[in-house]
Amino acid sequence: MKADPAVQRQLLELAKVDAELSRTEHRRRTLPELTEITDVEKKLQDLRDSKVAVETSSSDLDREITRQEREIESVRAREDRDRKLLESGSVAAKQMADIEHELHTLERRQTALEDDLLELMERREALGLDAKRTGAEVDQAEGVLAAAISRRDEAFADLDTTHARRDEDRAKLVPRFPAELLSLYERIRARGGIGAALLRSRRCGACQLDIDRNAIAEIKSATTDSVIQCENCSAILVRTLESGL
Repeated sequence: MKADPAVQRQLLELAKVDAELSRTEHRRRTLPELTEITDVEKKLQDLRDSKVAVETSSSDLDREITRQEREIESVRAREDRDRKLLESGSVAAKQMADIEHELHTLERRQTALEDDLLELMERREALGLDAKRTGAEVDQAEGVLAAAISRRDEAFADLDTTHARRDEDRAKLVPRFPAELLSLYERIRARGGIGAALLRSRRCGACQLDIDRNAIAEIKSATTDSVIQCENCSAILVRTLESGL
């Protein structure tokens, strides 16, 4: 393949633009904020699940406390009724003994219920502290997440601006190249390589490997408009005074 040496040198400009485009795309995929966001989102979901679990347990305890309080009130009401019967003096001796036995039973029942209620209220208080702590952790994680998302979006905006500018530069450069030369350049890039690089001091600027003597001899003997490729990475080797030929 033949191409004007001046046109070949312009491939270095195109390769520079493409290198920056590649760096921009790589940077977009590997922003540290992306990993941070993923980690914080997972942590935040775990915290929210914990918060829901605590709130559910608190609600269950609230219902149990309410039920316990009602039962205590029921026992107290029955106890008050029995005491009023005893104080009225209108009950027979045998019935009085039964009422007094029932009062003792109710007193024991009330004590047991009140002890249970105290335990429930202590557990409810502990859950309240857990809920408060977990809520604070959720708020903190949400703040961290919002900050990371903001930084990511700012970085994306900067990268998008850079990418758009380089796309414009590329659009201006591409028409300068013959279709055959451009096609070769794009095929090399599509394989994951660098399309074109400077041959400097007998070293390929793409793969940074020295060109062996036989290949250098062939390059020296080639015409200036010959399109030369690196034997190691296939990049188009652009020759200038820096090539040391």
